[in-house]
Amino acid sequence: MATNDLMMELQKDSIKLDEDSEKKVVKMLLKLLEDKNGEVQNLAVKCLGPLVGKVKEYQVETIVDTLCTNMLSDKEQLRDISSIGLKTVISELPPASTGSSMTANVCKKITAQLTGAIGKQEDVSVQLEALDILSDMLSRLGGTLYSFHSSILSCLLPQLTSPRLAVRKRAIIALGHLVLTCSGNIFSELTEHLLAELKRNESTSTTRTYIQCVAGISRQAGHRIGEHLEKIIPLVVQYCHVEDDELREYCFQAFESFVRRCPKEMDPHIPNVMGLCLKYITFDPNYNYDNEEEEEEEMMETENGEDEEQESDDEYSDDDDISWKVRRSAAKCLEAIVSSRHDLLQDFYKTLSPVLISRFKEREENVKADIFSAYITLLKQTQPIQSWLHAADASGRDEVPLTMLQNQVPNIIKALHKQLKEKSIKSRQGCFSLLTELANVLPGCLADHIPALVPGIIFSLADKSSSSNMRIDTLSFLHVLLCNHQPEVFHPHIKSLLPPVVTCIADPFYKITSEALLVTQQLVKVLRPLDKPCPFDAKPYVKDLFAATLKRLKAADIDQEVKERAISCMGQIIYNLGDHLSTDLQPTLKIFLERLKNEITRLTTVKALTLIASSPLKIDLRPILGEGFPILASFLRKNQRALKLSTLTALDILVKNYSDSLKPAMIESVLTELPALITENDMHVSQVAIVFLTTLAKVYPSCISKISSSVLAETFQLVHSPLLQGGALNAIVDFFQALVLTRAAPTGHSELMKQLTAPIYSSGSAGASPTLHKQAYYSVAKCVAALSSACPKEAPATVNQFIQDVKNPKSSSAVKVLAFLSLAEMGRATNLGAQRELKTVILEAFTSPSEEVKSAASYALGNVSVGNLKDYLPFMLKEIGSQPKRQYLLLHSLKEVISSSPADSLTLYVEDIWALLFKHCECTEEGTRNVVAECLGKLTLVDPSELLPRLKKQLSSGSPHARSTVVTAVKFTIADQPQPIDALLKGCIGDFLKTLQDPDLNVRRVALAMFNSAAHNKPSLIRDLLSTVLPSLYNETKVRRELIREVEMGPFKHTVDDGLDVRKAAFECMYTLLESCLDRLDIYEYLNHVEDGLKDHYDIRMLTFIMLARLSSLCPSAVLQRLERLIEPLRATCSTKVKAGSVKQEFEKQDELKRSAMRAVAALLTIPEVEKSPAMAEFSSQIRSNPEMASLFESIQKDSASLPTSESMDMS
Repeated sequence: MATNDLMMELQKDSIKLDEDSEKKVVKMLLKLLEDKNGEVQNLAVKCLGPLVGKVKEYQVETIVDTLCTNMLSDKEQLRDISSIGLKTVISELPPASTGSSMTANVCKKITAQLTGAIGKQEDVSVQLEALDILSDMLSRLGGTLYSFHSSILSCLLPQLTSPRLAVRKRAIIALGHLVLTCSGNIFSELTEHLLAELKRNESTSTTRTYIQCVAGISRQAGHRIGEHLEKIIPLVVQYCHVEDDELREYCFQAFESFVRRCPKEMDPHIPNVMGLCLKYITFDPNYNYDNEEEEEEEMMETENGEDEEQESDDEYSDDDDISWKVRRSAAKCLEAIVSSRHDLLQDFYKTLSPVLISRFKEREENVKADIFSAYITLLKQTQPIQSWLHAADASGRDEVPLTMLQNQVPNIIKALHKQLKEKSIKSRQGCFSLLTELANVLPGCLADHIPALVPGIIFSLADKSSSSNMRIDTLSFLHVLLCNHQPEVFHPHIKSLLPPVVTCIADPFYKITSEALLVTQQLVKVLRPLDKPCPFDAKPYVKDLFAATLKRLKAADIDQEVKERAISCMGQIIYNLGDHLSTDLQPTLKIFLERLKNEITRLTTVKALTLIASSPLKIDLRPILGEGFPILASFLRKNQRALKLSTLTALDILVKNYSDSLKPAMIESVLTELPALITENDMHVSQVAIVFLTTLAKVYPSCISKISSSVLAETFQLVHSPLLQGGALNAIVDFFQALVLTRAAPTGHSELMKQLTAPIYSSGSAGASPTLHKQAYYSVAKCVAALSSACPKEAPATVNQFIQDVKNPKSSSAVKVLAFLSLAEMGRATNLGAQRELKTVILEAFTSPSEEVKSAASYALGNVSVGNLKDYLPFMLKEIGSQPKRQYLLLHSLKEVISSSPADSLTLYVEDIWALLFKHCECTEEGTRNVVAECLGKLTLVDPSELLPRLKKQLSSGSPHARSTVVTAVKFTIADQPQPIDALLKGCIGDFLKTLQDPDLNVRRVALAMFNSAAHNKPSLIRDLLSTVLPSLYNETKVRRELIREVEMGPFKHTVDDGLDVRKAAFECMYTLLESCLDRLDIYEYLNHVEDGLKDHYDIRMLTFIMLARLSSLCPSAVLQRLERLIEPLRATCSTKVKAGSVKQEFEKQDELKRSAMRAVAALLTIPEVEKSPAMAEFSSQIRSNPEMASLFESIQKDSASLPTSESMDMS
């Protein structure tokens, strides 16, 4: 009891011991360890842990000394308890990074004693304990024992030949922990020793141990073993051919760890290793698979199949047959190869896939599971990458493996469909997970095989003996199957499939019920697809489905997930089969009303009602609308964003489809809620609300008069907001048009126009009223144009008004800008040719003192020309030729014309525009050249086959300016959507990329920008050219001494690096390639350049820090191999000090750099196993011990911790 009390006290923080009492407590506890009573001993050991942190260092040393001596005693019980004591003490020692010397001293004491014990001890159990403790210590505090590493090594190596296997095993574990922190010399010494012993091959048993040891080291510190692989692999391959199953198993385990840990060094050996795996995965010498077919049939015939099976098993399963271990390790090694070598997919389908399929008949369950798992990995690698980045090139590259897989589907089904009825649950689950993956990778591929699969599915669903997981897996496979195939293929089987699924809905276990409801929801869509005529009669099945779902829908005391899925499932039943429900329909809808009133189920119910309301069967919802509408209206007040959005969608559909059943009072209840939703704080909700208003304006013109001025006021507020753009702006434009067209509207065209433009007109007069953001002018102009197009009668007056505004010398520049932008929007849609003075007015504005007015006028000229090409375009081209001063503005107008006109209307003018642009492509002014380039690029899209070769010809032109213009023009032809020019571009982009080697610096810079744009928007263009482009790209990342010059600024000398921009562009390209072409990069070569960038100029360091953070998540193993070299520059950045007298910018720059470097460090620390690297451990202890770095590191971690959560919050 006393010991127990002591332990309670020690666990409190408040306890303080003076020296005398420390001595007494320690002495007594050590004495208690030898107590006769086991319980007392146990308690005493538990007290040691908390005590370590409370007493002085020399007391800890006393404890350790006593424990070590006790470990070597003759009494077994005392030895055991002391080794537990030592482990407790080690786990409680403060880590070295806290800077206390105690840990180091105590460890040294223990290590010296342990190595002695391991070396001399005759008693095996002591050796085992000592090895165990040593492993513990090396894994926690390996770096602290630096000075002992070589003595530990020399003490461990002889243990690998110990007569006891357990000792060898523990020695291997200890060596694994040692290699993580030891120096290069010790690592080399160890590998040399292992290689020498493997070559000597004294006995098979020791060779096994050495191969296990190599595998263990590779698993722990794979990045270090890479350089020795050349010597190791041939030896391991040689031992694969020795007739010894265990040795073979260890060989394959070693291969697996090499493949996973050193992919680059393994590259040349992959074909060889794969050959061995394929050979030994079928290695089953004691079993004859040939007579399997007949045997199965016999078994079917005999009633007591059980007994026969027993006998046949006994004949074969010799207890010493361990060939299954070889097969299993070969399968695991294949899985490692498949998962790390995406580039060999086609070879895998040629050689590996047929072999794996033929082995699905494997008799050992564990091996079969690994074979399935390897095949599933292969399927996952084949999954085409679903992203817009790869959309363009998916057609070519990924097709081949998919076609090869398609051809092998019949064999897969043949190998699996019998197994779906086997007794073994594990192998059935394996089959289903493989089939699920297959249906996901190749949707529709199982259409011809449904008859073969259905009996297996029914068997697993109806099998009472099988576990609940088995049924859940079967249901989720059925769900994937139903989603990925055409409805027709299931119709013949509905009769047999439906009853077991319905039974599962009634299952007492909620997970099965919820899966079954998902499947039912999908089955309903299959029973009666509404999007096409279907001969299949669903009527007989409706009753069962409905009754089972209804039971779950009514139940109130069930799991949340089941409630939600029952609601969705019933919604789907009513949507697809509502006309078959007759009298049951109304009571069911009443239940939906109840669910709407419940906070937990309301969101799901709103979605289900939206679905029902949109059904082509025109379900009669009248009975619930009266009560339901006000409830829906009240949801618009709630805080939950997802609920607001879903409710607005539901209301929109109800108003569209059920307009005759809604009473004005119902609609008014909704209208009062709308003004609060229209706000710039949440553009998406505002957009959906305005779309709903537009629907109301069209369906219920009468109620629009009730639209209080508050809705309009909010909408105008939104139009004048700088954040308005895209979808929300289009919604407002539609709303205004709908509003003007309703006869009953209280606010007509003139009133709306007045309110739209009021803030801009008043801004001039009132002087101090807040000016609008530039974006707001564009929004207002769009709305003005929309109103004019809705009321063509009013349009000419509006245009005149704007022209007068511009001519009036008293107009403020804001009014002029609005006038020009509105004319632009109107002119693009309608021909303003009738306005004679428009041209002169616009050209006069080109000389305006205000930049805004000039650019608005240029925008107007371009857009008015779009609506009236034949009149304006020749005029504009003439002006560009004759007015050098206005050229820049006129070219901007031309850019608008080219971007906004339909291609066919431009064809007449292409030649003239082209000739004119080429006159200006050598202009010295870079701004002008950029506009010319954009015009050229957009113009090339009009007639790519004719114009792209012309651009290519210009590459050989003498002037660097012309070349840079052409390359920039190509950049503007690359868009992220598929376009007709893509095929042509793919053919010639290589020629344009040759400018990466251009002698002119500026041309190289724009070439890099073009390459970056291609890599970002359409990687398919450049993927296959990377082998030739990368050397030029990497070449640009080097610092060029000859480009650095000194500029004298008064008394100061200032260095200017002209090559900086090019280097920056090159590093930006490298970063983009990480996202889009990672599989085509040699990551080690890439890391060399990242490493150089870490020591470069401020801007480039900032970039490379971000790259490093990205690399740590994309290819952690490669970064681990280079860690030592990457950490140095990071450490240098984090510990620089700014000179005391520096300017404020210098301090800010350094702060930013340090933050960015710390982010990279934080990302490196997320790599698994990084803490085992000595360099990293040392650096992180340096960060912790330096208060400035520590606080910076903490703030970075807080930032990164808060990011993902806030993002996920927004998703709701």
